[in-house]
Amino acid sequence: MNVLFLFLSLLMTTATPIHRMNDDIVWNIPTDEKMVAITFDDGPDILYTPDILAILKQYDAKATFFVVGFRAEKYPDMIKRQMNEGHEIANHTYEHLDFRGKSEQTIAEEIKKGEDVLYHITGKRPALFRPPFGYYNKRIVDVAKKQGYTVVMWSKHQDTRDWQNPGTSRIVRRVIRHIQPGQIILFHDHGSGSRKQTVQALKEILPILKEKGYIFVTVSELLKHHPNYRDLNL
Repeated sequence: MNVLFLFLSLLMTTATPIHRMNDDIVWNIPTDEKMVAITFDDGPDILYTPDILAILKQYDAKATFFVVGFRAEKYPDMIKRQMNEGHEIANHTYEHLDFRGKSEQTIAEEIKKGEDVLYHITGKRPALFRPPFGYYNKRIVDVAKKQGYTVVMWSKHQDTRDWQNPGTSRIVRRVIRHIQPGQIILFHDHGSGSRKQTVQALKEILPILKEKGYIFVTVSELLKHHPNYRDLNL
């Protein structure tokens, strides 16, 4: 299972282009306020998630964790800690399944199973969904919307590609060079490779952005600052 998961992570993340489909997907929020949403996919991880939470707490940063259901089952206390420390828990399916070519029923079942796990742990149903490997199409988006989800991706140039272990300095440069208000930044707290570079990059990125006047909010909090928030039905 773990070997297959790592292989698919490499294959899908490399092959999937990031582009805008329509207004059914959130990529960033048009705002002049210096706030950004930091997101983490594929966790929780017993080694790296605690380090990430400690760094976030140090800089009074809130984040959104797109959680894989079977990993949440394995580390429920980690999910509870994320919630108790003010972070947002979002749905990243149960098994991190490759949705390409899958039926609506399979997609719906994967999303619902992930949701049920998180509800059992937290007592709350997640409102945000991010498809595995960043792959989406109309079928996936429509299924998620029917289940009441807002589909969230990440901003252009703010895929840190930390799963490739590009080097801490490259992760830091990528985020800082392209930072703009209202962006959604993609990291991983689990997945292929080591997350040591992710942890170190966060230690450098957060104080730099804080010095520039940025605050770090959950995706749901960021959505509230959309100029047409009430019309978005989010």
